[in-house]
Amino acid sequence: MVRISLDVMGGDFGPQVVIPGAARALERHPDIRFVLYGLEDQCVPLLDKYPKLKASSTFYASELAIAMDEKPSQALRRGRGKASMWQAIEAVSKGEADVIVSAGNTGALMAMSVFCLRMMAGIQRPAIAAIWPTLKGESIVLDVGATIGADAQQLMDFALMGGAMARALFEIERPTLGLLNVGVEEIKGQEEVKEAGRLIREASPDSIDYFGFVEGDDIGRGTVDVVVTEGFSGNIALKASEGTARQIAEYLRAAMSRTLLAKIGYILAKGAFDRLREKMDPRKVNGGVFLGLNGVVIKSHGGTDAEGFAAAIDVGYDMVRNGLKAKIENDLKKYHASLPSEGAASGMADEV
Repeated sequence: MVRISLDVMGGDFGPQVVIPGAARALERHPDIRFVLYGLEDQCVPLLDKYPKLKASSTFYASELAIAMDEKPSQALRRGRGKASMWQAIEAVSKGEADVIVSAGNTGALMAMSVFCLRMMAGIQRPAIAAIWPTLKGESIVLDVGATIGADAQQLMDFALMGGAMARALFEIERPTLGLLNVGVEEIKGQEEVKEAGRLIREASPDSIDYFGFVEGDDIGRGTVDVVVTEGFSGNIALKASEGTARQIAEYLRAAMSRTLLAKIGYILAKGAFDRLREKMDPRKVNGGVFLGLNGVVIKSHGGTDAEGFAAAIDVGYDMVRNGLKAKIENDLKKYHASLPSEGAASGMADEV
């Protein structure tokens, strides 16, 4: 049994997407038990339309919902103990759920998650990991927006957490990992990135296979299983790729409807275009994972549909089933155990 708490009011469409999405996820994973939090008058009538989901769920009424444009600090003050988002996160902190999934306000979700769940021992800042479609399948990119301007040690932490997620999601024993940079040469890039590369090489963790620096075009190629960067550049890369996918889709749509011959060609090649559309569909890889917290938090796109939200639930299900939190904790423990103790470091300094 995997217990999943849902912020039913989260996202642009709230219960109209979350409840049908949960019903679809339940069809795929009958061993899910949902804990639902939302406004009673909006959720209960819709939940009644899905008897299987209702039978596999426990619903708790919330007093309010967090708006998509609400500032994180305001949401934290206003929603504490009352909002559907807060209550869904709190279910994980109390051990009543294994993972929380929300399509709500990203800043508010991160602020509440840090407040309720706290950071893992040894982790300074959280990261948001995105599942990225590539020419070889899928990869993981982090951070895509949680920590702006991460230092070398934080990038090292992201590497360990991203590697653990790749092992949990892709079931790879030793995933390959690269640091996003402006070039592959060791002399290029910001000092923080170069120092992070040195830290990873020196630590040589057995949980990851360090590839070195990778460039932006390596992400889509699938050069490595995990791409590590700080949140500013990671978020730009994410938004740029989503925009490019929409741009290509519009180009194809316009080209295929321009002439009668083009329309006939589209009909003849419809199967190929359908496969391309499926590859480029962001719903198929929906579900960012908040890493570094004492609990599993999944962020769905706010504007997704029911199938997209079901995909985010799928990610949460896989993270719990494959022991993401335990893998991260184990990798961090091994890494910190390999570091010289403070006493040894002090002694070395005295000798120098």
